[in-house]
Amino acid sequence: MENHILTNEFPEFESKIKALKLNDDNFKKMYVNYEEVNALIQHYEEGEVNHTTDDHLTDLRKKRVHLKDNLYTYLRQ
Repeated sequence: MENHILTNEFPEFESKIKALKLNDDNFKKMYVNYEEVNALIQHYEEGEVNHTTDDHLTDLRKKRVHLKDNLYTYLRQ
């Protein structure tokens, strides 16, 4: 499984991500939301017993992509 941690997704913004997490409440909120969704997806994908439906997992993945797009836009500002 791929690791979708934000600094792996955008290594060119690693220092900016660290700074924004500490100094920008809007970014921090988006970042925490992204990491929570990502952790939940990883939990479902790595578990021996999947306690969710394929539709729910697909919805979580779509939400992660949406959050990642928003974070990328924010990072490029």
